[in-house]
Amino acid sequence: MNYSIMPHNANFIPPVQKPTPNFLKEVGEQGIRDLLTRLYSCLDKSPIRPIFPAKDTQEMMEAAQISADFFIQICGGPQYFNQNRGMPQMRGRHAPFAITAEARLHWLTCFEEALKPLEKEISEESLQSFWNYINVFSIMMINTQG
Repeated sequence: MNYSIMPHNANFIPPVQKPTPNFLKEVGEQGIRDLLTRLYSCLDKSPIRPIFPAKDTQEMMEAAQISADFFIQICGGPQYFNQNRGMPQMRGRHAPFAITAEARLHWLTCFEEALKPLEKEISEESLQSFWNYINVFSIMMINTQG
């Protein structure tokens, strides 16, 4: 598995390609929910915790499930996010929060940690497809210099 991180270039946002639907087939909806719980548990203890509006760990876990709805949908599953929150428009939703290139690296580091348990459970191709998606997606969320 190649967890390399694409360098950020403020003048270029690479095209994003959704993960293969096989990722969802192999992991399942509950697997994605567990993945996002692991991610948000890591973020809750990370240096970028202050950019999250959640007041406490319980609210972080609630945010994890909202995020899971998004990732289930982006991986070809039911449109839970659209049904519960409206169209994703993730750049706009993240605009109020100062997301720097450094914050992106912390987010990706937590995501890598959250993905590691899946390495033995799903195909490398599916896992790589998901990593490639979040790698580019994370570049799109950067909205602040510094």
